[in-house]
Amino acid sequence: MIIYDHFSLKNYNTFGIDATARYFVEVTTIEELQDILENNAYPRKILIGGGSNMLLTDYIDALFIHVNLKGKQIVSQDDNNVIVKVMAGENWHSMVMWAIDHDFGGLENMSLIPGNTGTAPIQNIGAYGVELKDCFVSCEAVRIEDQQLVTLSKEECQFGYRDSFFKNEGKDKYVITSVTFSFTKKNHNINSGYGAIENQLRKESISNPTIKDISNAVIAIRQSKLPDPKELGNSGSFFKNPIVTKEIFTRFSTTYPEAPFYKVSDDYFKIPAGWLIEQCGFKGKRFGDAGVHKNQALVLVNYDNATGKDILDLAARIIEEVKRKFEIEISPEVNLIK
Repeated sequence: MIIYDHFSLKNYNTFGIDATARYFVEVTTIEELQDILENNAYPRKILIGGGSNMLLTDYIDALFIHVNLKGKQIVSQDDNNVIVKVMAGENWHSMVMWAIDHDFGGLENMSLIPGNTGTAPIQNIGAYGVELKDCFVSCEAVRIEDQQLVTLSKEECQFGYRDSFFKNEGKDKYVITSVTFSFTKKNHNINSGYGAIENQLRKESISNPTIKDISNAVIAIRQSKLPDPKELGNSGSFFKNPIVTKEIFTRFSTTYPEAPFYKVSDDYFKIPAGWLIEQCGFKGKRFGDAGVHKNQALVLVNYDNATGKDILDLAARIIEEVKRKFEIEISPEVNLIK
């Protein structure tokens, strides 16, 4: 392992923020990860994968550990299901494409989500009616306290909406090294109920979609709405869709009957944050080098040389205006690292 001093993280975060790490190291084996975690010469350690779900400030006095563990392994299978173990450093979208190429179903609705597989459980990533937890079996992780490799079950991961054990009690206590999924091999559960997917399939005259058709539809939708981080710095959806009580929703929908929403349960409703932000006039607006994407108000972008503070200030401004206009609080999905 080579430990670098004053290392630029510009190529290690999808926002393209030119932040500097005091120290940086890349690990490619679990043994290397355990060794560097045990090293007390670096009191503050920050783990990164694909860099897709974080916002960096300009200088971070810490050792950044880039988890670059690679590999996929079929653990077991029968006529209907296959269990696959995927190492943390595998690119998420490439892994989903690999599954589809093998006709393994379950994650096709989450095609083209940026980032690596190892960070996906932290966020319980999801898109178009499907979440990671729907295919999740377990994950392996190194416990930072004693560098032991442990296995956490689906129940132990405590998945919620864009939430998990790793964002709460387990925060900064584990490094996920692999994720094990259960895929279907036949009788796939085709999830095409989302309006955008239905419209895309209709546009392509597809009435009986395969998992590949669903993936292609999702990719087309995302490419039409979301900028490629390689061309325009962003972290995908910056904000969570707020889930509100029935009382708040009733008041909101009475004032704004045209607003889209999704019923979570009899008592809770999800309102698209992008719609709220767009109604506040932020869609497509630019503030220096920070801005809101022209096609999707959920996405904050770095046009050129925005700092982490520039993006954070814009996010705070949006949150304040949404609260003022709708009396609804939205919050970031991304992790702020400073």
